[in-house]
Amino acid sequence: MCISTGEAAFSGTILYCGRHHHGEHGLVHVLGYQNTAVNLADGPNAMLLHVPTRQLTPRHFLSAGRSGDVLRRMVSAVEDAAAAADGIAWMGAEPRSAVQVFDHDVYTVLLADDPTAIPAALWRVPPHRRPALDPELLRFYAEHFPDHTIVVCCFDNAEARQAKPLLLWYQPLDPDRLTVPALDSHTGKAPDLDAAVPVDHWVLFSTDEAAADWGAPVAYSGGMRHSLREFLPAAVIGRHYGDGQTLPNGDFTISHGDLLGGDPDRIERLRPSRVSGRSS
Repeated sequence: MCISTGEAAFSGTILYCGRHHHGEHGLVHVLGYQNTAVNLADGPNAMLLHVPTRQLTPRHFLSAGRSGDVLRRMVSAVEDAAAAADGIAWMGAEPRSAVQVFDHDVYTVLLADDPTAIPAALWRVPPHRRPALDPELLRFYAEHFPDHTIVVCCFDNAEARQAKPLLLWYQPLDPDRLTVPALDSHTGKAPDLDAAVPVDHWVLFSTDEAAADWGAPVAYSGGMRHSLREFLPAAVIGRHYGDGQTLPNGDFTISHGDLLGGDPDRIERLRPSRVSGRSS
């Protein structure tokens, strides 16, 4: 489960999205992403994520520090109650700088509101992490996610196995819909939206507006820094998708109203649609 710029195998993926009222930033969504990556390309590789926000900068990325197991602790909180998915429902379909480039954990990260501008910025990525990018893949993102920020996480073979969870907060396009990127293509090409793809991941959601007895409480490590803890939930709901299961290619999403009900069966699979033009 992932979009990569070259051949790769990803397993054990954990996807998290939380709706959170932050003391300084107001109502935000928090995205968490972690997997085990095996680079099968001849050179460097990269993971691509589409984040539903128009404003994303390096300051939105959270350091896991010594709490590299934060997403696995969320999984542990719901593992006993999680069950395989059946009959997942389907849904229809301030300007930023061109490309921002910075280092985060083992990655060199590129942020772009226009993915077709990414190739011109690749020279800023160290050669040992600099991937080859197929123009077809970048056009796919430009056509299907015009209001999103595209996140390209560049890595080399050795570093991929040492990555900590990717955690970031953002002002969402729609505060009342929580979505995690789950499109699948490991060949460097644009994803086939008509394909059924194998799944091996946990999908987790949270909200800080739920009742006190909502969800599964998460036990965090005692040494977690406050700058991370203030973005994390007290409880989560979620489920595991795997065990040989395949699903139509797409993302996972849930409305905030359904999330408050605490039922993982309300998680939907979202197939992106092509958009004719970009919003200003």
